[in-house]
Amino acid sequence: MERDGRRRCHWAARPPQTAYHDTEWGVPLRNDRRLFEMLILEGAQAGLSWETILNKRRAYRAAFDRFDARRVARYDARKIRRLLADPGIVRNRLKVAAAVTNARAFLAVQKEHGSFAAYIWQFVGGRPRRNARRSSRQVPARTAESDAMSRDLRARGFTFVGSTICYAFMQATGMVNDHLVTCFRYRQIR
Repeated sequence: MERDGRRRCHWAARPPQTAYHDTEWGVPLRNDRRLFEMLILEGAQAGLSWETILNKRRAYRAAFDRFDARRVARYDARKIRRLLADPGIVRNRLKVAAAVTNARAFLAVQKEHGSFAAYIWQFVGGRPRRNARRSSRQVPARTAESDAMSRDLRARGFTFVGSTICYAFMQATGMVNDHLVTCFRYRQIR
């Protein structure tokens, strides 16, 4: 039990995770710009803590033109060099290049499907999957759906979209509700 009397998922015990957990994580998201943001941030998080990414989120928004996929898709070598010099973001050459590559693939998906949301939500049949996990040990790192999403994204040219990253993306964007049943947010998110 937290100081405010609410039970939360174990990972949300301290800021900035608490606010993120209480307001964003697991809420069904169908806004393309926000979905693009989460895709880029989940890829940036690979091998790091989510706390690190949350602490850098404001800088990411500034550095990546508020996650405007059209602008990011046009980044050239000069812009990438500037990003790699920006201490506010994760300065990993492969992750920065992936953001640009993924922006281009993202735009192609939008063109084909009308929106990225229409495409990505098909992996859960268009509706959030509501799990009923009682322990963090029951939460998988990947599922058959995240495996399928990863395969399809990679076939479309996306990078940094392994199955584990895809499952974290699914959790963050509310495609699956993985709040533990003891968490106050579990019942709030429908």
